[in-house]
Amino acid sequence: MSLPRAATALTAEPVPVAPKMERRAELITLVRQDCGSCHGLTLKGGLGPALLPEALKDKPDSSLVATILHGRPGSAMPPWQRFLSEAEAQWIVQQLQKGFPDDK
Repeated sequence: MSLPRAATALTAEPVPVAPKMERRAELITLVRQDCGSCHGLTLKGGLGPALLPEALKDKPDSSLVATILHGRPGSAMPPWQRFLSEAEAQWIVQQLQKGFPDDK
């Protein structure tokens, strides 16, 4: 027995809204400069681990978003929730999983 269409719509995960182009440019700069200061400017790793697609492939999206927003206590990873919305953190995770863009 299948659920009615309205019920399945309620159980589906919401699709995050992509940031506007201007905000995307700001987020790309943030990741390249601020995240890059620990994860390497090419995101291949440094003080922090690599943020390349092959390094992230086995990590759940929700865990990556939580790490971005709340940091990692006891490590150099700070929380970014004062600067990013959850949707923006999700967008960053999606971009990192695809190979982070070089430009806007």
